[in-house]
Parts: sequence; C-alpha cells; structure tokens
Amino acid sequence: MSLIATTNMSWSLMPSLGNLDAYIAAVNRFPLLTPEEEQRFAHQLRTDNDVEAARKLVLSHLRLVVSVSRQYVGYGLPQGDLIQEGNIGLMKAVKRFDPDQGVRLVSYALHWIKAEIHEYIVKNWRMVKVATTKAQRKLFFNLRSLKQRFQSTDHTSNPSLNPFQVKQVAQELNVKPEEVIEMESRMAGGDVLLDPSPNDDGEESYGPISYLSDTTHEPLTMLENRQRDYLASDGITTALERLDARSRRIVEERWLKVADDSTGGMTLHELAAEFGVSAERIRQIEVAALKKMRTTLAAWA
Repeated sequence: MSLIATTNMSWSLMPSLGNLDAYIAAVNRFPLLTPEEEQRFAHQLRTDNDVEAARKLVLSHLRLVVSVSRQYVGYGLPQGDLIQEGNIGLMKAVKRFDPDQGVRLVSYALHWIKAEIHEYIVKNWRMVKVATTKAQRKLFFNLRSLKQRFQSTDHTSNPSLNPFQVKQVAQELNVKPEEVIEMESRMAGGDVLLDPSPNDDGEESYGPISYLSDTTHEPLTMLENRQRDYLASDGITTALERLDARSRRIVEERWLKVADDSTGGMTLHELAAEFGVSAERIRQIEVAALKKMRTTLAAWA
C-alpha cells in the first residue's frame, strides 16, 4: 500500500476540510515528535518501508502545513484547498526524507509544502497563467510582500508601485523593470466570468463566452453552411426544373423576382389574366408547386 493511500486513511480520524476550524483544532492536537522519535520513525520508513511510521511523521507535521497555508490566503483561494495541496507536499517530503543528513524533517518538508502550494496557486489563481518561468514565479510570490513593505515604509495607500519602487523590486529580484510592471498589471486585473449564471430575475445573462466562441470552422457548422448554400443555389434550380412551365413561371414571379419598386413580382390577378384562369386557381397552382419543391429540396437535404 502506498504512503499517500495509507496516510489518507488517517483523515477519517479528523473532521473534513469542509469544517476548517474543526480540522485545524484536530491537527493541533496531534503531538509533536521528539528528535529521537523522528529519527526512529524515519529510519523505519526508509529501511523497512514501515507505513505506520510514515503516518506518524505526516500527522505530527500537519500543523506545519496549516501554518504555511496562512501565508497564501491573500491570493483569493480557499485555505482548505491550500492545505490539501500542502499535505501532498508534506507526504512527498516524508517519502524522500533522509534522516542521516542531519536535518530535521520540518526544515526539509517546508520546501515541498511550499512547492505544492505554489504550483496550485499558479495554476488556479487566474484562468490565464500569470507565471510560466522560474523568474516569473519568484516575482509573482514576492511582489505582493514587497509592495506591502514599500507601502508601510512610505506610509502611502497607493496600490501601485512608483517608477523608483519598480526599479528597486527589479534589482532585488533580478528581473527587468518591464517584467515587474507587467506582473503588477496582471495581478491587479480582475477575473471576468466567461459563462455567467442566470441573474436574479431568472433570465439568462450573457458574458464574453457568448461572443468569444467561434464555431465557423466546426465540422458540423461547415456542413450545415455548405448544405444551405447548395439548397439556395443548385437546390432551387433543380426543384424548379421538376415543375411544369406554368407552375415554374408562377413561382418565379411570386417568389423569385423583385420589381424595381420592391413590391415583388406579378400579383395573383396579373398571372390569372395571363393564363386565362381565376386568381384562386393561380393560388392553388402556387401552393401545389411550392409543396413539390419542398419535397424535392428535402430529398437533397
């Protein structure tokens, strides 16, 4: 059984992360290990693959994860999610910990806990990733604290860095001033809900997804457009060819011609006078012709 799977079994001893206060209280009740106990359990895990020893190492350091997670609540992500990601980092640290290096597990695990939390924040803090390189990630996780330091020193409430402060941050983090400005603008930008939920009136509201999506080149849309173009050109021509001369002329005059004054083609009475029949008869012929055309077009659809 894997370390993570076995450690997850221990979560049944504590409240779920849905009740965060109760979880934190339960975590703080787990006793801390003495250096001797830590060494013994770490050797048991390393030499004998003792999963029970791994469980004790993990449980005794869960409060460390809670403590680290508090440093990142300002990024707008649920602390419970940060704790869960940090716990994964803790379990990775326990699995890789070498007790013979002369380092306490708390110092070793701190790196892994922060690494997992950092990865989670970068992936989820914005829909569009704000940090992709190592330098950008360093800038991302240090810019907020540096801005707070400048604001407290200068006693200003201005949320933006001035040019001198931008230069200071760039020098301290070994990045270009342009990168500092770009990262600051990214972090200051608000999230936009692409697919909003219905409003309070129960009516559907529209967000960017309504006009950002492009279905022009979707296979189904292309087939539908091609079919519509065919029916509007060759399809109509084929359907007209299936009609007798009188029916075809009536349809063309009534539906396919537009007079100069935009009133349409010939009227029923004008066609009735041309063919020497009543206007009602022309209407009947028109209805029958259109029905036949629809049948022809449906066969091509």
